[in-house]
Amino acid sequence: MKKLLTGVASATVMMAALGTGAAKADDIIVGFATAASGFMQAYDKPAQDAAMIRIDEINKAGGLLGKQIKTVAADTKTDRAEGAKAGLEVIDKGASLVVVSCDYDFGAPAALAAEAAGKVSFFLCAESIKAGIQGVGPHSFSASVLAAVQGATMAEWAYNKKKARNFYRLLDTWTEYNKGICDGFDWMMPKLKDAKLVGQDTFKNEDTSIAAQITRIKSLPQQPDAIMLCSMMPGVVSAVKQIRAAGIKSMILNGSGVSGGYWLNATPDLSDFYVPDQGSVYGDDPNPAVNEFNKKYKAATGGDPSSQYVYPGYVMIDVWAKAVERAKTTDADAVVKELEKMKDEKTLFGPRTFTDKIHHQNRGRYLITEVKNGKPGVVDEWTISEPIPVEYLVKK
Repeated sequence: MKKLLTGVASATVMMAALGTGAAKADDIIVGFATAASGFMQAYDKPAQDAAMIRIDEINKAGGLLGKQIKTVAADTKTDRAEGAKAGLEVIDKGASLVVVSCDYDFGAPAALAAEAAGKVSFFLCAESIKAGIQGVGPHSFSASVLAAVQGATMAEWAYNKKKARNFYRLLDTWTEYNKGICDGFDWMMPKLKDAKLVGQDTFKNEDTSIAAQITRIKSLPQQPDAIMLCSMMPGVVSAVKQIRAAGIKSMILNGSGVSGGYWLNATPDLSDFYVPDQGSVYGDDPNPAVNEFNKKYKAATGGDPSSQYVYPGYVMIDVWAKAVERAKTTDADAVVKELEKMKDEKTLFGPRTFTDKIHHQNRGRYLITEVKNGKPGVVDEWTISEPIPVEYLVKK
């Protein structure tokens, strides 16, 4: 976490530098209603860093519609009530695009404020189907890939590449993101011949002990091949430590909420732990352009990217700016129409598709990162065999 928060401090400096100076009447304003304090800062600021890099690139290339992009910001303080206030604040400062927190639960209040004002909003990296049309409205989007895709990816990959057949489902009920991971896992499991769910359980992120859940896992006739752990920071660290301390050696699968090695000093000997990443922060991405971006990020901020959640921030500004250029205006309805025309739109971190039914990605290529002896590295990549149907996602 120390490394991540160091990067956050650098991001704050970078944001202040790019946002310096009063906006001119003909500037285009991007407003960040995101966390500059509280635990969501660790997710929001790195993605904000990447967004600032793309904004700087656009401005140096002549701007957007011949105008410079300026930024304004308000701190949500990782609080939902404060999030609504932050959204209103950046709207009052003239934002055409309102950027909100990485998580649906914490980003929704600001996004709903933008929707009420008729502004486009983008969640920095939220991965719930609700982060878009379904939970906010027709002007809301997310730059990341659905949590359900992560759960489906890890199940299908583990089945095909690690020969996992017996799975255990362990859901942290704290956020919609966590639920989304397990929803995708649930959707994929019936498609995997001979795969069996041998048990399932829940816990809360703030639980200091999951001893009862571990006892139920250990009471099984044999340890499961894989535990689908649907959780995120900060509670996931304690859960993983307790599972391994109990002698359970099953491979542990999780979503991208634990991407990055910043927390692994708390579990120095962790092995057989796998997560999906949109890109690698470890310098081993198979796409050289991603490794080059990582260098640019470090040069701009003074620190390495902390996790894959850096990348959707860059993608968000990229696709929004393309839509503005094609619409020849920042008018929300016109920009939405152009975004919804995007099908496999090329970005530095993979293609993006939006439709009038879903403003999110229900399929995507993921790198598979393995943690072995406390060290993370890319070992494979996987794209689920078919998109997760919107109808399924909405019902869940």
